[in-house]
Amino acid sequence: MTADHRTDSGLPELGRTVQEFGDTPTEVRESTHYKHEYVQTFVDKWDELIDWRARYESEGRFFVEQLRRRGVRSVLDVATGTGFHSVRLLEEGFDTVVSADGSAEMLAKAFDNGMKFGGHILRVVQADWRWLNRDVHGEYDAIICLGNSFTHLFSERDRRKALAEFYAMLSHDGVLILDQRNYDAILDTGFSSTHRYYYCGDGVVAEPEYVDDGLARFRYRFSDGSEYHLNMFPLRKDYTRRLMHEVGFQRIETYGDFQSSYAEGEPDFFVHIAEKAYLEEALDGEVTA
Repeated sequence: MTADHRTDSGLPELGRTVQEFGDTPTEVRESTHYKHEYVQTFVDKWDELIDWRARYESEGRFFVEQLRRRGVRSVLDVATGTGFHSVRLLEEGFDTVVSADGSAEMLAKAFDNGMKFGGHILRVVQADWRWLNRDVHGEYDAIICLGNSFTHLFSERDRRKALAEFYAMLSHDGVLILDQRNYDAILDTGFSSTHRYYYCGDGVVAEPEYVDDGLARFRYRFSDGSEYHLNMFPLRKDYTRRLMHEVGFQRIETYGDFQSSYAEGEPDFFVHIAEKAYLEEALDGEVTA
């Protein structure tokens, strides 16, 4: 893994400490802007926000069991972040785990975490989802896109392109697991969160600072007084499911906070599990979309 990844301006990407949003931060709605948001100082605090131990306990074996019941052996983690799920799957004995991310800072942290937690040498690749096949090689039984990461894509064209790239890299009976915040509830009734799942760190506050139909700008405040922001697109649940279906996924199940039954406004997060295989029940018209 090389450390001299560069931005579009040609400047080294690693080591930046100041987020760049310009004079009108709520107008920043670009799919590539996350590179200016995950600065080194923010990435260094990311595990404080997640709390690996608490997240391990909160999600239990949900993802592991979903993958095992489908006979998955190889996994591409396309939004590895600091490597939590990549390390978890390696610890669980999956044959192949490749860790991709668009942020060089995140990949460097993930690589370090792989060594720190279990002595794993992560196979890391810096990749843009829209051209995933260009940067990552091979075919995988499963692709996971977790941590609300898909909401960094601001245009429908980019979302469709990324889903098509995921679809193309899956084996014939492969599965995509993608999660997102419950933006329906945030848009319709306002923000609330139990913080039981995903962002479990004590003393860290993650909440929306500004929300409209095209932007959810979240503020992250840490116990030392530092503060960072992420600009994300507020995906509605049924819209995400429709895009998956239109790209070609045949059967789509959606869980709310890892439960198959839930009231629409209750979950903090939705998890979509989209199967590529042309199953008999799908051909008979029982596709869930």
